[in-house]
Amino acid sequence: MKATGIVRRIDDLGRVVIPKEIRRTLRIKEGDPLEIFTDREGEVIFKKYSPIGEMNTFAAQYAETLWKTCELPVVICDRDSVIACSGLSKRDFLDKRVSPEAESLIEARTLYAHRAGEEYYSMVDGVNEWQISCLMPIITEGDITGCVVSLADSERSASELEIKLVQTAATFLSKQLES
Repeated sequence: MKATGIVRRIDDLGRVVIPKEIRRTLRIKEGDPLEIFTDREGEVIFKKYSPIGEMNTFAAQYAETLWKTCELPVVICDRDSVIACSGLSKRDFLDKRVSPEAESLIEARTLYAHRAGEEYYSMVDGVNEWQISCLMPIITEGDITGCVVSLADSERSASELEIKLVQTAATFLSKQLES
């Protein structure tokens, strides 16, 4: 575990403030759910909770199906990082943090489909040969829990079929999280 040198006291209601620097670094926003763990040495560990992260095996199977049936390179993310991918190098994408541009597209809470002549966006920083073709946020009970993204390695517009497949995947994963 990494020491920060920051000490906080617990108030009379049992609350502790997580410093702004740590929240910014870990992309923890007001209202974000946190899991709380303890260990035998008496440490209390806070971890960002990702409901879609619990479905990573299922998400990986869905991504693999999209690749095998449609040859559609796809990634499935929670709000912060890639949890499943297919048709791409897992080493380049899996568990990588989403780019600030992708985060903005997710926060827009609507479908994004690349059109000819528009600027391309990277899904993760440092991987520029694959660009976002189509992105649909996964919204569960009003909250953004992640997204489904198809990627392109050449300049092209997202096809109508691709858009429908990504929308279907996001809606299906949302329904699975609600049940």
